[in-house]
Amino acid sequence: MSANRLYVQKRVYDEFAEKFTAHARRLRVGDGFEQDTAIGPLIDNHALTKIEAHVDDAVKNGAIVRCGGRRIGTSGTFFEPTVITNVVSSMRIAQEETFGPLAPIIRFDDPEQVVRYANDTIYGLAAYFYASNLRRVWRVAEALEYGMVGINTGRMSSEAAPFGGIKQSGIGREGSRHGLEDYLEMKYLCLGGL
Repeated sequence: MSANRLYVQKRVYDEFAEKFTAHARRLRVGDGFEQDTAIGPLIDNHALTKIEAHVDDAVKNGAIVRCGGRRIGTSGTFFEPTVITNVVSSMRIAQEETFGPLAPIIRFDDPEQVVRYANDTIYGLAAYFYASNLRRVWRVAEALEYGMVGINTGRMSSEAAPFGGIKQSGIGREGSRHGLEDYLEMKYLCLGGL
């Protein structure tokens, strides 16, 4: 799993985008078996076409490519690590899963707004957010329409935790006792007249 969209509070948006872009520029793309490679190839040509379409749609609708944005070479399925700002929820990159090295950064004002933005998609596998106010943590975690929510962490998968989404990201769970329940058949017995 990896994030498809990054929502950043407006107060820190510009600084975050600058630092994130600087880090993305340092990522090396190449053979995944080489030690200094951070980003390998996309899975197939369809994935390459999809990420190009997402970038093109975003730029056409006013987004700014801060770094990357192009395929690498004429053979293979390598794509530059790409950071895009000025993204709005109507763009394809805010509505579809990209499955590539593309980081659209979306500005938000307050927790209610970012929850609306995050839920405005047909997908619902995982969401992640960072907060220190415990009341806000519970309010936002409950409001997010996702099967899994990571709070103050980007690493929440484990064989002991139920893995799965909602909406168009699936039904049911794998892992934990909840995953085992998908392989069992429940029988209800209602006995009367004894």
